[in-house]
Amino acid sequence: MDFERFITECENDCKDTFAEIDKIALYNQEKVLNAFIDNKVALRHFAPTTGYGYDDVGRDTLAKIFADVFNTERAIVSPLIASGTHALSMALFGILRPDDLFVSISGTPYDTLEEVISGDNIGSLKDFKISFSKVELLENGDFDKEKIRAELKKKPKLVTVQRSRGYSWRKSFSCKELSDIISYVKNILPEVCVMVDNCYGEFVDTSEPTDAGADIIVGSLIKNPGGGLASTGGYIAGKERYISQIEGRFTAPGTGTEIGSYSGGYRNFYQGLFMAPHVTAQALKGSVLFGYAFDKLGYETLPKPQERCNDIIKSIKFDTESELVSFCQTIQKCSPVDSFAVPYPWDMPGYSHKVIMAAGTFVQGASIELSADSPIKEPYIAYLQGGLTYEHIKIAAKRCVEEIYNMKNK
Repeated sequence: MDFERFITECENDCKDTFAEIDKIALYNQEKVLNAFIDNKVALRHFAPTTGYGYDDVGRDTLAKIFADVFNTERAIVSPLIASGTHALSMALFGILRPDDLFVSISGTPYDTLEEVISGDNIGSLKDFKISFSKVELLENGDFDKEKIRAELKKKPKLVTVQRSRGYSWRKSFSCKELSDIISYVKNILPEVCVMVDNCYGEFVDTSEPTDAGADIIVGSLIKNPGGGLASTGGYIAGKERYISQIEGRFTAPGTGTEIGSYSGGYRNFYQGLFMAPHVTAQALKGSVLFGYAFDKLGYETLPKPQERCNDIIKSIKFDTESELVSFCQTIQKCSPVDSFAVPYPWDMPGYSHKVIMAAGTFVQGASIELSADSPIKEPYIAYLQGGLTYEHIKIAAKRCVEEIYNMKNK
């Protein structure tokens, strides 16, 4: 098999989708540029700070830019937020109070939130007498409106939606779908707060969940909005009344976002956000290419070829565990960092199954860089995400196709 020719043929099938991705990137790039211009970004905003961080203009202006980009009243943006899970935990603890109920209407939340929600004697929401329920999605991946209506009768304080799929074989949600379900929820219970986990979904469309009616969105800076340059951090953006509650969990009640220095400086966070629409487009193009290539090899992918991508993740369902492991190991071999390392399944904290993770990245664990991971369980699904340049992803696609093709045709 001529693998170079095979990838070129797949690439030709992607041209219309690539053109649409470029249009979205241009729209989002102008939106981000305007936010920088409107907030008069200057070199002084990149300077490091120490101590308490009073009057940290770099920190505060970065938050204002995020608020503008996501069309919200306020935002908390900081390298001191350790991960997307940390940001989500902050938001939950900031908004919810003892005896409150919150409901996930997109099924079971991502694995790392399990202990946040229901851990015993570790300071979890359960320990603070905060209740949780969930509504599973329908078999076709749509929201189950009948069961959601029943849960809303219990008057939850907060409704959460996970935009991306996590380790589930389901579609990710478009902003149009989010707008529909948020309107449905608000018509039944207008006072409820709707929070969307926006991880992996930023800049894949010309709108964001806050444009669709979400009160709060949460994400990680080592995914889409960091543009491959942010070395750590997370963000929470939304309505003032909720951000003012959450900021007390960011530092301490009464100090909120008035303190919090960062001696490393902010340039990479500003530059990463500026690069984010372009880098996200590169990752989306790579996701589409992988989808076409492995569909032609006979593997089921999600989204399917011709379907719109609502996040940067491509799910590929393999026939065997060995194929899944080999795919992830090949991604590692194609990495610019630690290409010599060989990933194997291991017991990773926060996960109920062994997990294999291929991530030869400049920023440890950065999902906007080309990476692949999976829990080791049936069905054997690889979750591929990221890629800073389309060219790198194309090279990796060719090598992965060659590896899996040769395994199947021994």
